[in-house]
Amino acid sequence: MADLVPRAVCLGEAMIMLAAETGAPLEDVETFRRSVGGAECNVAGGLAALGIPTGWISRLGADGFGRHVLSDLESRGVEVGGVEDDPTRPTGLYVKHTINGRTRMHYYRSGSAAAAMDADFLDRPAVRNRLVGAELVHTTGITAAISTTAAALLDRLAALRDTLGFTLSVDLNWRPALWRDTDPAPLWRLLRAADVVLIGADEAALFAGTGDPDELRELFGARATIVVKSDAHVALALEPGGRRTEVPALTVEVVEPVGAGDAFAAGYLAATLQGLPMEQRLRLGHLSAAAVLAVPDDHATLPDARVRQALLDCSDDDWANTQVGPAGIRSPALMGGVV
Repeated sequence: MADLVPRAVCLGEAMIMLAAETGAPLEDVETFRRSVGGAECNVAGGLAALGIPTGWISRLGADGFGRHVLSDLESRGVEVGGVEDDPTRPTGLYVKHTINGRTRMHYYRSGSAAAAMDADFLDRPAVRNRLVGAELVHTTGITAAISTTAAALLDRLAALRDTLGFTLSVDLNWRPALWRDTDPAPLWRLLRAADVVLIGADEAALFAGTGDPDELRELFGARATIVVKSDAHVALALEPGGRRTEVPALTVEVVEPVGAGDAFAAGYLAATLQGLPMEQRLRLGHLSAAAVLAVPDDHATLPDARVRQALLDCSDDDWANTQVGPAGIRSPALMGGVV
C-alpha cells in the first residue's frame, strides 16, 4: 500500500462497531460482533472496492481498536499512511442493537482521538502530501459535528481546496443529536463551499427546511452539483448549469439500512472520477447502496466489473426490472438473469 498515490482522500472519523448478536434487551446481550464503521471510512472502502486508489485520513487511539481499524481498511485496499495515532485518547465505538425490528445506535465517541483533529492537523506532512495529490476529498457533516476543533479543520480544508485544486465532496449526514445545543453554522459553511453535495431528501427537510432541489440550490449557492436521494425512490442530480438527471432506485430486499448512504456516495464518486455520464454515476450509486442494503454490515462485496457494467449500460426497462437481495442480483440485463 505504501506506493499507492490516492486519487481520492476521505477525511473523518472511524469507529469500532459492536453489533449485538441477539435481539434481547441490551442489558441482557452477552456477545457482540465487531466490525469497523464510520461514514468517511465506509466511503473510502467503497471507492477502493471500485478501483479508485483511495486514502483515509484521521486520528485513532494507539489501542487495539485503532490497530484493528487500520488492519481492516488496509485489507480493503485503503491507503492509511496519513492516519495519526493518539497515545492518550481512545478510538471511538458504537453499539448497534436491534430489538423488535428496530435498530438503535449507541455512540461512545466523546473525547475520542478523531474528535481531537484540528486545523493544524492538515499541516502534518503526511496529511498535506495526500491532499496535494488528491483529485477529490470527501468528508461529511458528522466530522463537522464531533468537536469545535474538527469543525475548524473543515473550514481550513475548504480554504485549501482552491489552493490545492481538489474537488470537495460533502455528504450532509445530518445527525441532530450531535448538534444539540450547538450552532450548525460550520456545516452550512462547508456545504456552501463544496463542489459536490450529497443529501437525503428527508434529512434535508430536517436540516434545511426543504428537500426540494431548487430550493436547496438557493440555500447552498451556485457552485455544487447537488445530489438529492429520496430513500428507495429516486436520486436526482442538479448540476450548476441547471441540468437535472433522475435515476430511480433498484428494488431491494432490505436486510439492514445502515451504511447504504455511504455506499451510494462511494458509487457516485467513483463514477465521477471515472468520467462517466451523470446517469451512470447515479446508477452506480444506487447499485452500491443496494449491495449494502442486502447484507447486515455497513459495507458489502460489490458485484464484479462485468455485472456492474451490464447494469450501467442497460435499458431503463431492464434497470427498472432489476432486483437485489441476499441471494444476489436478478436482472434481464444479465446473462441468465441471476448472479
